[in-house]
Formats: sequence, structure tokens, C-alpha cells
Amino acid sequence: MELKKIGPNEAGQRFDKYLCKYLNKASISFIYKMLRKKNIVLNGKKANGNEKLKIDDEIKFFLADETIEKFRDDNHLYKIHTDIPFTVIYEDDNICIMNKPVGILSQKSKNDDVSMIEYFTSYLIKTSQIKHKDLSTFHPAVVNRLDRNTSGIIIGGKSLSGLQQMSQILKNRNVHKYYLCVVDGIMEGEKKISGYLTKSDNHNKVTISSEERPSSLYIETKYKALANNGKQTLLEIQLLTGRSHQIRAHLSSIGHPVIGDGKYGNPQINKEWKRFYSLKSQFLHSYRLEIPKISGPLSYLSGKVFTAPIPKQFNYILEREGLSQCLHGIQEDLEVRH
Repeated sequence: MELKKIGPNEAGQRFDKYLCKYLNKASISFIYKMLRKKNIVLNGKKANGNEKLKIDDEIKFFLADETIEKFRDDNHLYKIHTDIPFTVIYEDDNICIMNKPVGILSQKSKNDDVSMIEYFTSYLIKTSQIKHKDLSTFHPAVVNRLDRNTSGIIIGGKSLSGLQQMSQILKNRNVHKYYLCVVDGIMEGEKKISGYLTKSDNHNKVTISSEERPSSLYIETKYKALANNGKQTLLEIQLLTGRSHQIRAHLSSIGHPVIGDGKYGNPQINKEWKRFYSLKSQFLHSYRLEIPKISGPLSYLSGKVFTAPIPKQFNYILEREGLSQCLHGIQEDLEVRH
């Protein structure tokens, strides 16, 4: 007989979902069969599987050790990455806000990928915030995404409550996300632009149109011109909707592609900046996250502002291109508020 006691990161989920994680090689029919036969019981009683688990609930497995081993695969849980590429901006018991560098996926697209989720999990294990055994029933994850070649703020959930609550806050658009980017051409003032975004699954690319089309999604993007050098403009972007490739595709659709963007940018300008500065990614950085008044378990984050320092290469390029004069206030903000 094996006994498991429910902790904070396991409470709140359905019993059958927990069992599917713990016996991750077992079929759902096998799990329900064990429940019916009372080979798996909850708090000493027969369970249906739809119960919501609470802290200190006890689960007893009246199964042979060999049977449990047969239906568990822990091999994928123990790979720890020693080099942690991100820096931590803020963390508490529930969430961790990180500054993602260019070149790292937010989450896997293929089984052999290493993404921010794997690095984040490794960080939590290395800092003794979770244990290997915890990963059998709880998986830390990130709740927002950035493109591989976009740097900046990524939010990770360290607890089940943190994951669920922050995911809901983002879904409800209760946060304000700001980006810095350099685009081709001269832009001035502030403006909100809108349109319709359509995904092309075959090419991992999107198109923007001024009118609604079948399967298109409405988008809104707000920009503020911070500086220009007569050829390019440094913009602050606020995402009012969050869609795949929204900033890059939307700016390109109005004739101002992001410098360095291989999908939606200007190949000739990208080639020049790559030659001059070895720039191999789009010049786009998620630098500020503002959380307004919110309720619930994460209400203590109300009114907080988190900022991610600009990559050194970006700073260098901005200085050389005469676009850094407006950054003094932003840099002070970055130093003080994160």
C-alpha cells in the first residue's frame, strides 16, 4: 500500500486529473477501474474521480509496487539544466518574473526542444524551491509567450495557485504590457492602430487586413514614437490585444517593419544591420509589465510595475544610431522599479 498526502500545489484539481499525472502511463479506463474496485481510495472512502482535492487529503493506493512502477515514468522529470540563461526580475511563493534572452523558446515546439519552461523548472530545483518528486503531480510553467527571437518579460507560475490566477489575469487582459522596438522609417506622436489578423498554419506566419475575414482575429496596437534618427524610429508599443506575431506583422502592414525581423521585415535593411552590428534577431524587447488593481490570491501585486533591462547589444546599437537620448528616463525606471 502506498500513501500520498495532498499539498498546496496539488490541491484544487480534480482527483482523476491528479491520478493521470501520478500514474502517467496508465490509461484513464485503468484509473477508473481502480477507483471502482477501491484499489485507489480518497480519505479512506471510495471515490468517483471528479472530487476536488484539498490540502491534507490522503490517497491510498492498494496496488503492488511493481504495478505502480509499471504505470509511472519519471525519466523525463530529472534532467536539470545547469546553465540558467535568464535573470530573475521578481519572485515570491507563487510567481517568478524573468527576463528572457533572445534565442530561447517560451515553450517547446518539438520534444527535444529546451524552452523557458525547462530552464525555469531547473532553476526551481537548483534553488531548492521544488523537489524532483514534486514534478510527478505539478509542472511549473510560463503563463505568457514571447517569440524565440524576442527578449524580455516572461512570467512563470511556481505554484498551482500562481499558475491558475496569473493565467486568468492575463486572459482577462488585466495587465498592461509594453515593448521597445526599432522600426524602419520615421514615425511621430502616439496612435492606436487596429486591424484583423489571420494565421497561416502552413508557414507559421500571419497576415493583417483592414477588414474582417473568415477566421481572422481583431487586433489593437498602440505606439508612441520616442526618437528617430531620420531613417529609423524607436517606439514604445502597448499591446491592447495579444495575438501571435501581432507587433511585428501589424507594424510591417503599415510600412514600418521591425528592424531585424526575418519574417515581416525589410531584407536589405536587415542585411545591413547584421553586417554592422551582428544583429541576428528582431529589435523587439518586452520591457515593462504593469498590474492594475486585482482581486484574489495575487491581489498583493496590485499596482506593481516590473521592468526588464534592455539587452546590452540593443543598448549599444541605440547609442550608435542616435536613438538612445530618450532612454535615460526609461533606464532610471528600469533600475528603480524592477
